[in-house]
Amino acid sequence: MSESSVRVSRRPSPWHLVLIPLALVMAAPLIWMVLTSLSSVADTQRFPPGLPSALHWSNFSKAWNQGPFDRWLVNSAVVSIACVISNLVLCSLAAYAFARIRFFGRGVVFVLLLATLMVPFQVVMIPSLVIMRNLGLIDSLPALIAPNLVTPFGIYLLRQFFLSLPIELEEAAVLDGASRLRILRSILLPLMGPPLSTLAILTFLTSWNDFLWPLIVNTSSDVMTVQIGLASFQGAHFTNWPVLMAGTLISQLPLMVLFLVGQRWFVASLATTGIK
Repeated sequence: MSESSVRVSRRPSPWHLVLIPLALVMAAPLIWMVLTSLSSVADTQRFPPGLPSALHWSNFSKAWNQGPFDRWLVNSAVVSIACVISNLVLCSLAAYAFARIRFFGRGVVFVLLLATLMVPFQVVMIPSLVIMRNLGLIDSLPALIAPNLVTPFGIYLLRQFFLSLPIELEEAAVLDGASRLRILRSILLPLMGPPLSTLAILTFLTSWNDFLWPLIVNTSSDVMTVQIGLASFQGAHFTNWPVLMAGTLISQLPLMVLFLVGQRWFVASLATTGIK
C-alpha cells in the first residue's frame, strides 16, 4: 500500500499543464537575455530573430572591462546590505512599539505612516535631494543609504506578524523580570523568521535595482551602482546589445543566488515557526 501511495504522489498533477507554460512565459525574458549575451551584434540585428550563430563568451569580458564593473558591484552590495540591516533593526523596533506599547496617538501615527505609502517617490524626490545636499552627502554612498534606512512597508509587515503572536509569551517573560528589549531579542525575533526574511529579500531587491535616486544624487563613477553603470553602456546612436545583456546578466547573478537561497530558507522558516 505504501508503494502505491508513493506512485500516486509522484504522478504529475493536471495543474502542471497550466503551470509549465506559465513558467516558460515568465522565464522567456531571462532566456532571451542569456541568448543575446552570447550573440554577436550581427545576430541581434537579424530579422526574424533566432538563435546565435556562435557563442561569443568574450561579451562578458568586454562588459567587465568597459567600466569599473567590480567597483559598481561593490557599491551596490554595500548599499543593499546596509539598507537590509537597518530595515531589519529599525523596522523591528518600530513595529514592536506599534503592536505592543500603548501610547497617546498610536493609531493616528500609524495611519499617517501608512498614508506615506501612497505618496509617489517623485513627490519627495526634490526635498530629499535638498536634504542630502544640506547634509553634505551628495555624490556619496551614504546618500543612497540614508533615505532607505527604514520603510513604512517594513514596519507594517512586521507589526502584523507581531500582532499574530500570542501575548502570553511576553507576559511570562515579564513575570521573570525581562525587559522589552530582552523580550524582543530573545523571544519574539526568533519566531519572526518568515517576515524578517521576506523584508530582507524585498529590501535587497529594491535597493539593488534602484535607478532613479542613484541617478539623481550621484554623478561620479566611483560611487555609481551597477544599474547606473549599465545605463552608461547605451549610446545615443548605437548600443552594443550583446555586451549590455552580458553586463545585465552579471548584475543579476547575485539576485538569482539570493532568490535560490532565500526561497529555501523562507520555506523552512514557515515549516518550523509553528514548532517553535
